[in-house]
Amino acid sequence: MSALGHQPLSPLDGRYRQATGDLPEYFSEAALNRERVHVEIEWVIALCNAGFAGVTALPSETVAALRAVVTTMGEEQLQQIADYEAVTKHDVKAVEYFVRDVLREHGLESLLELVHFGCTSEDINNVSYALLTKKALQNVWSPALEGVRAQLKTLAGEWREVPMLSRTHGQPATPTTFGKELAVFVHRIDRISRVITEAQFPAKFSGATGTFSAHVATEPERDWASLSATFIGSLGLEWNPLTTQIESHDGVAHVFQSVSHVNRILHNLCTDIWTYISLGYLTQIPEPGATGSSTMPHKINPIRFENAEANFELSCALLDSLASTLVTSRLQRDLTDSTTQRNIGVALGHSLVALSNVAKGLTEIALNRELLAADLESNQEVLAEAIQSVIRAEIVRGNSSIEDPYAVVKELTRGHKVNEEALREFIEGLDISAEAKKLLSELTPQRYVGLASQLVDHLR
Repeated sequence: MSALGHQPLSPLDGRYRQATGDLPEYFSEAALNRERVHVEIEWVIALCNAGFAGVTALPSETVAALRAVVTTMGEEQLQQIADYEAVTKHDVKAVEYFVRDVLREHGLESLLELVHFGCTSEDINNVSYALLTKKALQNVWSPALEGVRAQLKTLAGEWREVPMLSRTHGQPATPTTFGKELAVFVHRIDRISRVITEAQFPAKFSGATGTFSAHVATEPERDWASLSATFIGSLGLEWNPLTTQIESHDGVAHVFQSVSHVNRILHNLCTDIWTYISLGYLTQIPEPGATGSSTMPHKINPIRFENAEANFELSCALLDSLASTLVTSRLQRDLTDSTTQRNIGVALGHSLVALSNVAKGLTEIALNRELLAADLESNQEVLAEAIQSVIRAEIVRGNSSIEDPYAVVKELTRGHKVNEEALREFIEGLDISAEAKKLLSELTPQRYVGLASQLVDHLR
């Protein structure tokens, strides 16, 4: 052992631990075993309620006591499972033995053989992972995303009227407003996050190869498919009737792809904000005591957004791998999904670190309105689009004999700067109506933003 002792291998458990919030409550080994115990106990209760093998429904107080085992699980119970696994070399079997002990402690020895009845390990695992993933997204990841979304929406509202020179292909283009550009990201997030919020999490509970063979052999007359569907539905999951030994993971793969998509939208936000900072459109608010560079005292680096970029990329890499690996299994079963799923928490963890940095970064920026205005003022040529569009309308109305409006304006503006005086002189010399000349002469880059501000109202 190193003199440093046992240290976290992953930065998610070290440097970034605070940013991952309650995620370990859902994706640690302890959390997985607790959820397995939950599923095993609920299956015993369901079999009793169904009157399987002549048993009767458990009294409500007994049901409550069994469920309390899950909600109060601690180090002692987890160690019991670990001790069993040290012997069985099988994690789900260890959980089964632990649940048998629980029944004994509650005087339910007659029900021992109901534990894990008709189940393959994957019946327990797929339900457990579905529940953990669903709850982690609902309780940890989605609230973090909503926090960032709310910040962006607030800034979109505050800056909706502030005109800004657009940059298409990095070149000056038709002006917009800063708030409208942030609103674009909110709208994009809303569309994809809705997929995650409304997602169904499929699960199977149908035995060794998805055929209910052992079930039918014991009670051929029972509607086992209906009992399985009711059981899965009672846990808040979607029953999958057609599977091999494993649930096919198509549902959760779709969710992972959607989370990855949201990551990429926010990655795009980070690269844009980074660029706005480099252009001077956004300024960074110094944090007292912070150092930007070890050698250049003047620097305030956009580290929040750079860190977020990298963690979004790591999250996407893992989520993409999960989505592609999980949907493939040789014949009726292989174990590639088993080790892969243990990294769900890692994938979501890197996304949470990124979200945390974006949230912090958005509180440390301010809009440089003076530079935005000066940038617009020095790029009068962006009005070329408006001029040629007005000329076209004038031709349609019969008020102009100009043959190629685009070419006329292009000759004036393409590839070189045009000051306001030259532009006004050009407008005055056009063969268009006095009304059209007045309209164009009153137009400035600051005013040439169309419906940008009003479009922000389309956010929910």
